[in-house]
Amino acid sequence: MSVRQQHLRRAVALEAATVLWNIIEGVVAVGAGAVSGSVALIGFGIDSFIETSSALVVGLRFGAELSGSDRENSPAVQNRERQAARIAGTLLLILALYITVDAGRRLLGFGSQAEESTIGIVLTAVSLVVMPFLGRAKLKTASALSSAALKADAYETITCAWLSLTTLVGLLLNTWLGWWWADPLAALVLVPLIVREGLEARRGGCHCHDG
Repeated sequence: MSVRQQHLRRAVALEAATVLWNIIEGVVAVGAGAVSGSVALIGFGIDSFIETSSALVVGLRFGAELSGSDRENSPAVQNRERQAARIAGTLLLILALYITVDAGRRLLGFGSQAEESTIGIVLTAVSLVVMPFLGRAKLKTASALSSAALKADAYETITCAWLSLTTLVGLLLNTWLGWWWADPLAALVLVPLIVREGLEARRGGCHCHDG
């Protein structure tokens, strides 16, 4: 087995782990957010599903090369990646709009206030450990494969870690201090990050530097 094939196997395994974790994370986050009325938690969960689609597309791309059905940097592969990136970017921008409207109306006193969510706190705390690990591993593999697609996906994973932190802070402030407004405010803090990721995905680029 060549060195590149070893890196391809690692890339596929990392994306498979990302897909599995984000499906679980998304289902639990959206469910817990719906029960507690947490717009931040729901937004976090929807973002997990969007990241799942990104990881799936990139993983299939490397899986195809590993199996020999696709060649590295073939026009068909590049076109498929660009189309998937545009779709994911559009979904992210829609998510940002949803969060802005829902969080804004709650801050203005329309709609119910978010309740405590122990499940949400545990989930985002675990995600804060899992996502940076996956992100750094993807960056290392992307560098070895010279893959812009995997690099972009790695930074999406790292961004998810920041979303975990922001959501966790909002949930804790609501639970410990009763600051109901911390949840929609935390959700609004996510919007610039989500918009940036959405625009970059639509352009098919990456806003970050190697690290």
